[in-house]
Amino acid sequence: MQNEWSAVARRVADALVLFWLVVTLIFVLIRMAPGDPAEFLVPPTATAGDAARLRAELGLDRPLAIQYARWAGAVVRGDLGESFSTRRPVSRLLLDAAPVSAALGGISLLLTFLIGVPLGMFQAAHRGRALDRLTTLFTTTVYAAPTFWIALALVAVFTYGAATLGLPQAMRLPAFGIRTPGSALYGWAGFIDLARHAVLPVATLAAVGAAGIARYSRSAVADVLTEGWVGSARAKGARPSRVYGAHVLRNITPQLVVLGALSLPGLVAGSVFVESVFSWPGLGRAMLVAIQGRDYPVVMGATVFYAAAVIFANFAADLALPLLDPRRASLPA
Repeated sequence: MQNEWSAVARRVADALVLFWLVVTLIFVLIRMAPGDPAEFLVPPTATAGDAARLRAELGLDRPLAIQYARWAGAVVRGDLGESFSTRRPVSRLLLDAAPVSAALGGISLLLTFLIGVPLGMFQAAHRGRALDRLTTLFTTTVYAAPTFWIALALVAVFTYGAATLGLPQAMRLPAFGIRTPGSALYGWAGFIDLARHAVLPVATLAAVGAAGIARYSRSAVADVLTEGWVGSARAKGARPSRVYGAHVLRNITPQLVVLGALSLPGLVAGSVFVESVFSWPGLGRAMLVAIQGRDYPVVMGATVFYAAAVIFANFAADLALPLLDPRRASLPA
C-alpha cells in the first residue's frame, strides 16, 4: 500500500511539473509572436505616446521574467488576470464560455465511442473481407482529413447544398451560431433550435473521433478474438452478441478508458477550429479571438484550463486502469 501511495504521489508531482512546463512554454511563445497588444487596442488616431502609456498600464513594458513572475504569482492565488480588450476578469470570460465547450465536447466524445467502438468491432468480425477493407478506407480518410475541411464540407452539403436543391427549411441545417438570430424561442422550441444548430459541429468532431476509435478498436478486438477462450465460448453455443458484448468488450475496456483520455487533446484542438467555423461562443473560439488580438491574459487563462483538463484526464485514466484491468493489481513504480 505504501508503494502504491508513493507511486501516486510521484505521478501527481509529474502532472504538476508537466502542467507548469506547458503553461510556461505558451507564456513565452505568445509573447514572442509578432504584434503588440497596445497597437490592437489604441484607436487609429492615437499617438506613439498613447500606445506607450497603455503598454505601461498593461505591464507590457516590464522585462519578460518580471511579467512571468507576476502572472505566475497571480495564478497561484487563483487570479487569471483581466482581459486586455474587454477589461473583464478572465475567469468570468472562461466560465461564460466553458458550458458551451463542455457540452459540445462531451456529446461529441460520447458519440465518438458509441459509434467508433461498434464500428471497430464490426470491422474485426469481418477482418480481411471486402466490408472490412471498404470501412477501413473510409475511416482512414475521415481520420486523416483536417477538421476544418470536414466542417466546411458538411456546411456545403447540408446548408448551402440543401438550399440549392430547394429542400424545405426544416431540412436545412444552420451553419453558424448557437441559436437563430433575432428569435426568442423558449421551452421545447428553443431546445429544437439549439439541437439543429448543434448537429453540424457535433457531427464534425464525432466523425473524426469515431474514425480514430474505430481503427484502434478493430486492432484491439482482432487481438482478443485470437484468444482460445473466444473459440471455447463459441463452441459452447454462446451467441455472437454475448461473445462481443459481454466478453470481448469487457477485455478491451481498459484500453478504451486510456484511449478516451488520450482523445482529449485532439478533441480540444478540433473544438478550436469547429467553434471558429460555426461561430460557437465557446472556449476554443474565445482563445482563437484572443490570439488574433494578442489578448495575453485570455490566451493564458484558456491554456491553463485546457492543460489542466487534459493532464487531469490522463492522470485519472492512469489511476483507473489498475481497477479496470485485473491483471494490474498495483500501480507501477
